[in-house]
Amino acid sequence: MGIVINLFLIIFASVVFFAAGFFIGRFFLERVGTTKVLEAEERAVQIVQEAQKEANEYKELKVTEVNQEWKKKRREFDQEVVIKNNKFNQMQKQVQQREGQLKKQLQDVRDTERKLQDRQKELDQTMETASARSAELERIITEQNQRLESLSGLQADEARQMLIDNMISKARQEATETIHKIHEEAEENAGRLAEKTLLTAIQRISFEQATENALSVVHIQSDELKGRIIGREGRNIKAFENATGVDIIVDDTPEVVILSCFDPMRREHAKLTLKKLLADGVIHPVAIEKAYQDAGKEMAEVIMSAGEEALSSLQIPDMPAEVVRLIGTMQFHTVYGQNLLQHSREVAMLAGIMATELKLDPRKAKRAGLLHDIGLVLPDTDQPHALAGRDFMQKFKESAVVLNAIAAHHGEAEKESPIADLVDAANVISLSRPGARGAVTADGNVKRLESLEEIAKGFPGVLKTYALQAGREIRVIVEGDNVSDSQADVLAHDIAHKIESEAQYPGQIKVSIVRERRSVAYAK
Repeated sequence: MGIVINLFLIIFASVVFFAAGFFIGRFFLERVGTTKVLEAEERAVQIVQEAQKEANEYKELKVTEVNQEWKKKRREFDQEVVIKNNKFNQMQKQVQQREGQLKKQLQDVRDTERKLQDRQKELDQTMETASARSAELERIITEQNQRLESLSGLQADEARQMLIDNMISKARQEATETIHKIHEEAEENAGRLAEKTLLTAIQRISFEQATENALSVVHIQSDELKGRIIGREGRNIKAFENATGVDIIVDDTPEVVILSCFDPMRREHAKLTLKKLLADGVIHPVAIEKAYQDAGKEMAEVIMSAGEEALSSLQIPDMPAEVVRLIGTMQFHTVYGQNLLQHSREVAMLAGIMATELKLDPRKAKRAGLLHDIGLVLPDTDQPHALAGRDFMQKFKESAVVLNAIAAHHGEAEKESPIADLVDAANVISLSRPGARGAVTADGNVKRLESLEEIAKGFPGVLKTYALQAGREIRVIVEGDNVSDSQADVLAHDIAHKIESEAQYPGQIKVSIVRERRSVAYAK
């Protein structure tokens, strides 16, 4: 019985412990499941928050990119608007300037027309007064002529013609004797006067005024650079003009910018500055100042190089550095439309060649020829450039012959040596040679020859005239019966004198008189 009870108690305890363990395990399982659910919910919430955060960040990134793109497009649009506005303003200014010029011209025409009307009234009154006085003078002259005719027994026309014939005959006789005397003296002293005659013939040359160019063209890679050159509201172009002193013109000409200034050196300095800016690709006021300073250093090197090259080509040694710099500066100056350095080198070469032919010192001739216009590049001088150049070269102990040639090449000083004459002649030849300041057209050459022939045809006794050797000689055929040998000498002198006073020509023109007398007989 005790065993049964113990067994029952053991079974009961087992059941109780099993039930308790079941409920306790279930309780713990429920608590663990609840915890995992909560963790899962928290994880889900965290994932949702992270996803929302990433979505917001992505949204902000896209909004920033869109804003940047919009700002870029807006800047490009603003630049295009500035360029268009600048072009419009330039065109508007040009139209206004043109309109102002036309108004001024119209006003000038009206003023001139009014002055002409007033002048015409004055002329009409003067003509009336002159006509009245002329009639009175004619009446008095007629009375005096009648009295003279009654006293002399000759008609007025007969007396006038007699006086004219006597004066012409006497003048021709004296002129013929003078010409023969001059020819005899020239033949006797031909050797002594040969050098002077040659130099005088070389100096007989004509020239015209030429126009100086005041523009430089700078080519750019594309028209888009024009907007960068102008800058926002034109600040870059204003800074460039203030720094260089050169006007910059940006118009519709494709891939071209124009620099305008009457100073060739300043214009070249500005051209180098602009090229440096375009090469660097950065254009703003500070960069412009730096590029201008760098271009100044490069200009100094270019000037010295040009001076040294000129001296080397002419084989002229021992020139001070300051003079070499001024010679290089000539490259950026002009004289009568020619480049001053090229003109000076040409004068030096011509003077040296002629000095060699005349057995003079070619080294001094070339030195004087190169330096003859150095006064044109000297700053702040009130003297004529020839005298200023002489005074400047005196500081470097230049030879007296060279100094005199520099001072005398325009007549400001007396020539003391043949080299001064050579430099003067070479200077005129360089300024007047064909192609120095523009080509001579065929029509212009023909008109010049015709004008020479017309001058000779205007003399009595002339049958035909022919201009030969491109106008260097004019051959005149006269009537042999009406023009004698002595009269032919006088006629040649008269034609030459009239050509000198009325025509412009290089060198000299030979006038040849040909007397034509035909003797005819018939054999029957």
